[in-house]
Amino acid sequence: MVVQLNLPKLGGELELLQLTAAPQLVEKPTGWTRTAYSAAHVVCDPLADVDPWINNVIDWDTTLGFRQHLWDLGLGVAEAMDTAQRGMGLDWPTSLELITRSVNAAKAGGHLIACGAGTDHLAPSPDVTIDDVIAAYEEQCEAVEAVGGRVILMASRALCAAAKGPEDYIRVYERVLGGLSRPAILHWLGEMFDPALAGYWGKDDHLEAMDVCLDVIRANAAKIDGIKISLLSAEKEIRMRRKLPKDVRMYTGDDFNYPDLIEGDEEGYSHALLGIFDPIASAASQALTALGRGDKKAYRDSMDPTVALSRHIFKAPTRFYKTGVVFMAYLNGHQDHFTMVGGQESTRSTLHLAEIIRLAEAAKLFADPDTVAIRARAVFATRGVEV
Repeated sequence: MVVQLNLPKLGGELELLQLTAAPQLVEKPTGWTRTAYSAAHVVCDPLADVDPWINNVIDWDTTLGFRQHLWDLGLGVAEAMDTAQRGMGLDWPTSLELITRSVNAAKAGGHLIACGAGTDHLAPSPDVTIDDVIAAYEEQCEAVEAVGGRVILMASRALCAAAKGPEDYIRVYERVLGGLSRPAILHWLGEMFDPALAGYWGKDDHLEAMDVCLDVIRANAAKIDGIKISLLSAEKEIRMRRKLPKDVRMYTGDDFNYPDLIEGDEEGYSHALLGIFDPIASAASQALTALGRGDKKAYRDSMDPTVALSRHIFKAPTRFYKTGVVFMAYLNGHQDHFTMVGGQESTRSTLHLAEIIRLAEAAKLFADPDTVAIRARAVFATRGVEV
């Protein structure tokens, strides 16, 4: 049976799209030469009696089930990051419960996990001091390590607001990293993902900021596993990658240019910690398995078709990318509703969602076209479009 949708286009017209089932995975995820984390989303409980702009209740079974899906595909989980709406609807107490549950599940199955620690329980204000920022970081890092998690040291809005210059960043990171029991992954999140982080490292220019960040890494290399940068610039990532100390990894956070950066060049390559690996997990798994056996053509055949979708999901305003990630999880049957923490299912237009379907179909990411069609029709009907 042919499955079709009439998707809206600019101008109000409808365009017919035929859906096809994605090819079945034929290889087990083995032999990888890159460490790859997927920043995973959270699933809220749509039947909880709360006001979603103020409170949130997590559907723990479905949320943890999605993490098992990622682990089954060979990916690690980067927990409680911005993909999970951290600092954008998901508060610290709920984040810590999420971290605790996910770390326990990872331990039980022998899976890879790392967890975001930041300062999001400390509201930026003129009264916040650098010592307050240090204390906030230490509180979250201690909590993550207490449950057995590796720390991903997230960028801090409070630090960005309180710092007078690079010396404050150097002081904070040296103190916080010095207190960790295991090497951490740093995360430099650009202002395109979070406008409140503009001028991070005490410099408005990214290249000048990079020099400050590299000084921090060199001075604390024994405490750092790697760094994830999310600046959506392959050139900047490669520039920084080539300057890292020998044992410090680059984890690409570039959701626009990840195939090239992961494949690498004659001087090195990037590992991965990506939000886009949530909706494209099956394709990423196939690609990384192919790369591990040295088949670069098969790697590109799996990975390259996903780039157009990723660039669309992460288009400006980039901070709203979570809507596309959760929409894909709903269409592919990983959750039974399209309701998000904070009501963020409303942050993208109907035309944006329609284009997600077109691009995901082109990338062969739909496992069950019938389910996709039923669920797409339900969403578009609430927006006044019969597809």
